[in-house]
Amino acid sequence: MHNEIGRWVIQTEAQALQALAQRLDERFDRVVERILAAPGKLVLTGVGKSAHIAAKVAATLNSVGTPAVWLHATEAVHGDVGIVQPGDVVLLFSKSGETPEMRALVPVLRERGAVLVACVGNPDSSIARQAHEVIDLSVEREACPHNLTPTASTTVALAFGDALAIALMRARAFGPEDFAATHPAGSLGKRLLLRVRDLLEPGLPAVSEEAPLKEVLIAITAGRKGAVAVLAPDSALLRGIITDGDIRRALEKYPPQALLDLRAFQLATPSPRTIEADQKAYEALHQMRTHKVSQLIVTEQGRPMGMLHFHDLIREGIQ
Repeated sequence: MHNEIGRWVIQTEAQALQALAQRLDERFDRVVERILAAPGKLVLTGVGKSAHIAAKVAATLNSVGTPAVWLHATEAVHGDVGIVQPGDVVLLFSKSGETPEMRALVPVLRERGAVLVACVGNPDSSIARQAHEVIDLSVEREACPHNLTPTASTTVALAFGDALAIALMRARAFGPEDFAATHPAGSLGKRLLLRVRDLLEPGLPAVSEEAPLKEVLIAITAGRKGAVAVLAPDSALLRGIITDGDIRRALEKYPPQALLDLRAFQLATPSPRTIEADQKAYEALHQMRTHKVSQLIVTEQGRPMGMLHFHDLIREGIQ
């Protein structure tokens, strides 16, 4: 029984969305063009459930390249309308189109020189009649047995907001790099923005190629990267890398007495994998996975200056 009600709700809302898709026409085009051409900002307002929809749509618009401001209609008629300036475009969300706070706000917005777009469930309402553009968000019925609870109507309004945001995004040629810039803490933002140098800890765990095993072990432990770079004596020329795996293999290969005489160059893997500090962090992850290594020597103009571990990338959410 419960799942039947659930299916009926979803089917009712799906039908409302299909009807909205069929109604979108040149009026939607005009709204998009007005927003693109507006010298001012985009403001979204509403009351009750419509206010929540307006706030969500504003958040989506901001994240995909169209700066938008959410304004609660009740607060607007008590002073906050001052945020609206000539040349702004205001989207008015209202199911009935007759909400008292919205009706009181409309003439004030017109007086302030704003372009009004009525996003309403009743295209013949008083709010719609005073707007410059009207988007019909009507529904045949709510997905509520009593036809009262805003359900299908809020779904339709939200879908319209998404359609508007994506149409504007396409018109502005807003791409993945732009999206990353507005989502720096998200996985995509980190993937596209973070550079290798952003993840580096100060210093390069390193030893001379003539260093004995004991010195190598101390350096690996102190560096906390599971490896050390091996450098030529008295220079920063990279000779190789020694990982904790190289140490284990040496313990298996050499008798205990011989271990005391080993030098770093005898343990090192020559020609280690490197990456420039200004390369993107996800490129480092790709290189590690491709070559099945856990560390990369980080270079700046070819000179070693740090070490990056696989865990450094995972900890930052680079995937």
